[in-house]
Amino acid sequence: MLGALGAKTYRTLHAFGEFGYFSYHLAIWLLAGLFEWRTWKRFLPLAYEVGNRTLPVIAVTGTFVGLVLAVQSYDQVAAAGFEERMGVLLSVTLIPELGPVLAGVMVAGRVGGRLTAELGTMRVTEQIAALQVMGADPIHHLVVPRFLACLLITPMLTLFADLCGSMAGWFIAVILKDIPSTPYWYYVADALRTIDLLEGGLKSLFFGGVIGLISCYKGFTCRAGAEGVGQATTEAFVQSFIVILVADFFIGTMFSGLYLMIYGFKSLI
Repeated sequence: MLGALGAKTYRTLHAFGEFGYFSYHLAIWLLAGLFEWRTWKRFLPLAYEVGNRTLPVIAVTGTFVGLVLAVQSYDQVAAAGFEERMGVLLSVTLIPELGPVLAGVMVAGRVGGRLTAELGTMRVTEQIAALQVMGADPIHHLVVPRFLACLLITPMLTLFADLCGSMAGWFIAVILKDIPSTPYWYYVADALRTIDLLEGGLKSLFFGGVIGLISCYKGFTCRAGAEGVGQATTEAFVQSFIVILVADFFIGTMFSGLYLMIYGFKSLI
């Protein structure tokens, strides 16, 4: 039992060490690659893959999340006589909280798995080893563009998810519940603060970076064979999802403290 525990501890520490070295190597090449045209040339098709092909999933998910939030919040605010302010609950929940998490999970499932499988297949078929033999650094050529695509496109997808959810809430409030459109949007804008937008932007930026980093690392270190690639793909999604939830808690807690310091307590309705 002690031997098994020691072996597992050793493997865990070794994995953290490999991940730290991989992240350090990526950071060095990232700084150098930002000023190279070849990096951005490789970035463009990956940005299309991360962004455009994820938009339908984001649109459907964001819309129905907004519909559910609007339907559930209407009964609460209607009971208190604040029907016109139901957009407040929707906006302060969707934009800083649900929007980034929603976009992050969709990117992790739709894009993270693809990146892991793609790089894992390159590892298994020794394409990465061939790059090293030719004197090219695989992290520079393969990882940096993929990391940038996840890092920069995820915030845009978050904004799109927020837009879809807000329009879905407007549909429930104005079209189905006969709430005037002008007061609805007025209270939405009045409830949002700059710090809410910063929180949503920072979360989505961090989530995109985490997805790109974990997915590429799992692809680079996957075991040989189809089973190894499949296991690495599953692990990349699970670990990205867990890190997104944990980071959402800590970042949200930090911004909640900042909000109270700057604005003090403010009732939603």
